[in-house]
Amino acid sequence: MKKFLLIVGVITLVIGAGWAVKALTTVQAKARNARLSSDVESLFDGLQKYKEFVGSYPRGGNADIARALQGQNEKKVTVLVGRKMELNAKGEYTDPWGNPLRIYFSDTSVLIRSAGPNGRFDESTAMEFDDFIRSN
Repeated sequence: MKKFLLIVGVITLVIGAGWAVKALTTVQAKARNARLSSDVESLFDGLQKYKEFVGSYPRGGNADIARALQGQNEKKVTVLVGRKMELNAKGEYTDPWGNPLRIYFSDTSVLIRSAGPNGRFDESTAMEFDDFIRSN
């Protein structure tokens, strides 16, 4: 009887630990997604303010855009982008997984893309597609 109770106890602990890991992973994923949404929304706001003050969206890649928003532009306008967004060693805005964002412009809108948790920019038809794509 003691062996049976011990086995049931061990099984219960293993199942409980598995459930706790899954719950923690879900909470972390939701927190990262919420942070990404907030960062992207703040970046949209900052880019729109930049366009209003300077007359056009910043030019160049991610690091050029970050520098422009920080005041390194022809009009020396600094635009605050919500909470302090993370920058990598190259000065690029990053997503919560540490990957640089891709930022695209048209005359009237902005598209921001994150590689997502897998760190790869996937084709939308790929089975592993987890990219986050948002436009204003």
